[in-house]
Amino acid sequence: MLTKRIIPCLDVKDGRVVKGVHFVDLRDAGDPVELSRMYNEQGADELVFLDISASPRGHATTLEIVSRTAAEVFIPLTVGGGIRSTEDMKKVLKAGADKVGVNTAAVKDPELIRLGAEKFGTQCIVCAIDAKAVFEEREDRFMVDTEQGRCWYEVYIYGGRTGTGVDAVEWGRRVEELGAGEILLTSMDADGTKDGFDLAMTDVFSRETNIPIIASGGAGDKDDFYNVFKNTGCDAALAASVFHYKEYTVGDIKDFLGKKGVAVRI
Repeated sequence: MLTKRIIPCLDVKDGRVVKGVHFVDLRDAGDPVELSRMYNEQGADELVFLDISASPRGHATTLEIVSRTAAEVFIPLTVGGGIRSTEDMKKVLKAGADKVGVNTAAVKDPELIRLGAEKFGTQCIVCAIDAKAVFEEREDRFMVDTEQGRCWYEVYIYGGRTGTGVDAVEWGRRVEELGAGEILLTSMDADGTKDGFDLAMTDVFSRETNIPIIASGGAGDKDDFYNVFKNTGCDAALAASVFHYKEYTVGDIKDFLGKKGVAVRI
């Protein structure tokens, strides 16, 4: 049985880890290298490092911080933010990342996924999808029944600032075809709320694609992790606030999941 992964996420802006609600109202959460070291010691399965200052401002990921972080971390490290070309991917991998995350640039030029997968392997390419529910009936969209009503999910880019009109489920299928090895799926509706993961959205992606799904957005307590693994087919759960502000350690979450019968690496 494959174990479920617990992944702390470090959203980095101007060299500091930050966290907000619904992608805004950011507040400082610490030093990326120190937090990486702590999560490594706590037994995190992987780390995701996203330079959220990169895409909106149009500058490349801060490679110096990536190198320092990678030197402290001995678990897989995914790095994203401002990756626009295979050359950018190469620089990030050379700095010490194991995988690269693409989002905005891939939506604008899907060939980036295919080129990256061909050059570095599908296992290297993580496609981040930031999506928001749109409660309108459309025949040309993949409609999903949720507790709030029927909706489709719209892809957002530039750190959640810009809607694209792109159907997120259809985009998920396409990135798989292009060669992405994983999807990092963030619910913008749940992000930072601590009300739990978006189970409806995570479940539909798990069913409609055949690559691992990392659920992101909304983790508030231990039960939220259990619920997303019990009620969806996701392969990993990602969180930020609950770890950064020391509400729980990664070990706390894994101990709880293990006792509830979820297979995790202790």
